Amino acid sequence: MSRITVLPHPHLCPTGTSFDALPGTSICDALLTNHIAIEHACEKVAACSTCHIYIREGAASLNAPDDDEEDQLDDAWGVEAASRLACCARIGGADLTVELPMHTRNLARE
Repeated sequence: MSRITVLPHPHLCPTGTSFDALPGTSICDALLTNHIAIEHACEKVAACSTCHIYIREGAASLNAPDDDEEDQLDDAWGVEAASRLACCARIGGADLTVELPMHTRNLARE
């Protein structure tokens, strides 16, 4: 099991949270299972960038992004080196710290 820590987000996870998740699970599925309503407009098939997240710790344990994920990240708001799509990033063996962006391609939260 890996421990996933989600940093506070004013709308989706106001106090932050931590939970355990099985290796091989997508971060999107792990978040949804733990009642964090991350947007996923394409239903988790890497056809949009609405599940964009930042991996603040533990990124080296994730699977490498493929071409489809990298192409979709081009459309995400606020992309940085720590950016991944939660539907594509598979949990490895290490603990992770995840930050949810304030904005998505479809929605601005302020």
